[in-house]
Amino acid sequence: MTTIADRSSTDLADLHARARVAYEAFKARGLKLDMTRGKPSPEQLDLAAGMLGLAGNGDYVTQAGEDARNYGGQQGIAEVRALFTHLLDAPADQIVVGDNSSLAMMHDSIAWALLTGVPGSAKPWSKESDIAFLCPVPGYDRHFALCEAYGIRMIPVPMTGQGPDMDVVEAAVADPAVRGMWCVPKYSNPSGETYSDETVRRLAAMKAAAPDFRLFWDNAYAVHHLTPERVTVANILTLCAEAGNPDRAFVFASTSKITLAGAGLAFFAGSPDNVRWYLARASKRTIGPDKLNQLRHVRFLRDGAGLDAHMDAHRALLAPKFAAVEEALSRHLAGTGAARWTKPEGGYFITVEARDGTATEVVRLAKEAGLALTPAGATSPYGRDPRDSVLRLAPSYPSLKDVTAAAEGIAVCILLASVEAERRTRERNAA
Repeated sequence: MTTIADRSSTDLADLHARARVAYEAFKARGLKLDMTRGKPSPEQLDLAAGMLGLAGNGDYVTQAGEDARNYGGQQGIAEVRALFTHLLDAPADQIVVGDNSSLAMMHDSIAWALLTGVPGSAKPWSKESDIAFLCPVPGYDRHFALCEAYGIRMIPVPMTGQGPDMDVVEAAVADPAVRGMWCVPKYSNPSGETYSDETVRRLAAMKAAAPDFRLFWDNAYAVHHLTPERVTVANILTLCAEAGNPDRAFVFASTSKITLAGAGLAFFAGSPDNVRWYLARASKRTIGPDKLNQLRHVRFLRDGAGLDAHMDAHRALLAPKFAAVEEALSRHLAGTGAARWTKPEGGYFITVEARDGTATEVVRLAKEAGLALTPAGATSPYGRDPRDSVLRLAPSYPSLKDVTAAAEGIAVCILLASVEAERRTRERNAA
């Protein structure tokens, strides 16, 4: 197919007319579709419906004979920590089990670092003249929102397909103000890429980083595969210890997209010193987590094989939705030069890189046609995409029928925005 940029004026006008007709036809369907957030669908939540009867009447005693109804057990019950060791790549005694939100544990870690510092800090971060975080782009808007809420300066770092550009990272950490870096190492939000072993090794071994520099290692999609292959990531805690930086990584995960999003478990893992630091501060915040919910999870998932089987059931629901988006994008856009997009092997998102200057227009066109997309710019710090090109698509929540319809509309909006941008460029150049 001839690209949009290489078409004659006549061919471009013809393509514009066809794209406009297709868009108006989609708009006339009067659909109301939402592709803004990566939420589990009702069908995925139904996979964990059996948990609602657990732990049942009288089932409140842990393997150690503790009464899960009562206070205490701040680190989490032992069998739950053991169950999720391979989710966090950490030994059970270096895992803390929280309530349902890993984002809450990230928030607390930042707040406590600002108030008291972390192991290796000379003083609380809030007493420094400047604090900055490295932010891989495209990245997770909720990470960026945490930094913005607390006045932490954000430094964008481009992604490469193998994780963040390590040459940029290694140069940036020489700035003593840089105290942290957001990382989604497997099936990154939203690019879907997985950090290479070399990237993880370099992150663990950086010499120029501040003594209290922390990798906020958000392993949100550790078991969220879209293919039969179970992709692995190098163990950040082991590599940090081997490099002489044992305290460098704060590791987070949750079962929010595994069991019940509103009633899952969250996890913090780190070096022994980091775990002691976390628990010392958490003890002032709570007398203990919801241990009955912890028992429900271990009764339901049982072991690593049970977790894998459960995630295979998730994959059976999710993979067709991702395939539907890929089919529509390929059919409408392949060869046009209007966009390129990821084909993730896991996670919850597809990232589309549209023509520069068109992402905002694509979102506007989609909204007028009844299709809600994540705001353009959401994948960049401060909500500003300097190229106005990145779109984050979240096909998990709608039904397969609705995803298929939405994918058609998205592809048509991208094509129409690109053709109209090319026409405007030619008009400017001719003036």
